[in-house]
Amino acid sequence: MIQEQWGTLKQDLLKTVGQNNFKTWIEPLEFADLTEGAVTFHVPTNFFGNYVSQNFGDLILHKLTSNGQRVQRVHFKVSANSLDRPAPRPVAEKTDFVSPSVTKDSLPGAPLDARFTFDSFVVGKPNELANAAARRVAEGGPVTFNPLFLYGGVGLGKTHLMHAIAWDLQQRRPDLNVVYLSAEQFMYRFVQALRDRKMMDFKQLFRSVDVLMVDDVQFIAGKDSTQEEFFHTFNALVDQNKQIIISADRAPGEIKDLEDRIKSRLQCGLVVDLHPTDYELRLGILQTKVEQYREQYPGLQLADGVLEFLAHRISTNVRVLEGALTRLFAFASLVGREITMELTQDCLSDVLRASERKITVEEIQRRVAEHYNIRLSDMIGPKRVRTLARPRQVAMYLSKQLTSRSLPEIGRRFGGRDHTTVMHGVRRIEELRVQDGQIAEDLELLRRALEA
Repeated sequence: MIQEQWGTLKQDLLKTVGQNNFKTWIEPLEFADLTEGAVTFHVPTNFFGNYVSQNFGDLILHKLTSNGQRVQRVHFKVSANSLDRPAPRPVAEKTDFVSPSVTKDSLPGAPLDARFTFDSFVVGKPNELANAAARRVAEGGPVTFNPLFLYGGVGLGKTHLMHAIAWDLQQRRPDLNVVYLSAEQFMYRFVQALRDRKMMDFKQLFRSVDVLMVDDVQFIAGKDSTQEEFFHTFNALVDQNKQIIISADRAPGEIKDLEDRIKSRLQCGLVVDLHPTDYELRLGILQTKVEQYREQYPGLQLADGVLEFLAHRISTNVRVLEGALTRLFAFASLVGREITMELTQDCLSDVLRASERKITVEEIQRRVAEHYNIRLSDMIGPKRVRTLARPRQVAMYLSKQLTSRSLPEIGRRFGGRDHTTVMHGVRRIEELRVQDGQIAEDLELLRRALEA
């Protein structure tokens, strides 16, 4: 019956969304199935399904129910024989598209990534508390801390844990209404409700969820109206003992332009910091990825020391680390070569340059003072005796070589000295490098220590 009505409903949607939107987003939809109150439409690509779900899902559901169909949910699924289906991706990125379910009782959230589960989350000291807290919430039992607030820098696993919680809750407690979305999507839905004069629907929908998950909450900072609605939604859910899970790039108290009352609310539960990864954790992540890649690249050889090298050099962002490994395996496969240290350095030269640790003038001064066993205050002070002048010139030379600071800037950090003094010191050390073996050895030892 619904398949026969779909043609009529599409014409009705045409009048609502306009010719351009209809031709681009509605006309390509193909009815696939209606089972247990869930209607599924085939879509040409993952992106297409996600966009239609976000922007027209509620409208399609409304049109269906208004025409007498007993439908509670609308799904969008990539057609198996779609001609423009995206090309296959590496095993590490293989994912089934899961459209955000559009239901009569919940707003559509963001799609969940099939890669981001607890099984694929590599645990180490920097993230073990966050992992344990996320698993406790994913059990779906009594609410023990509300909200669970996860924070940390880019690429440390916040979104991975959020998705993992949602996946587990879907399996353990399918009866729960779980909504996962970004703070930007929350704001978009709020503005859309204001524009369409559907604020009561917005309030009812968001306050009827069992588990609300909001990613990157720092994006609502400074948005007064959105913060107001978020605060009231937060309070309503907490009062009903419903679980809230929030993530951000910093602790609640450090989010600039976030209202104090919201900061206070966010701090009343469990606040967990995902610390920057350590070497062991990064190596573990790489080893896990390699096991996945071996299925896609059988026979590809990986030389000893490559993973250890990458774990040492790319230390700030796990996404960059994983992306580097993906590129490395793909490149080695295309050229048919073993992944050696030389190939790694050639293939990832830009990534390695961007990931180089930033060395400061102050760090150089401290290291040089320790090496020559002099006080830091004496090295940058006015005394010009040889026992202080030579280390001072070494520090100036290294500052010029290892930092991007200009000569005047370096001079200011050495007690306000003129840039010509720095220039003289740099030239003198360049001369002594060739003439004095001890100076050359000192420079090499200090450089290695600073770049380690």
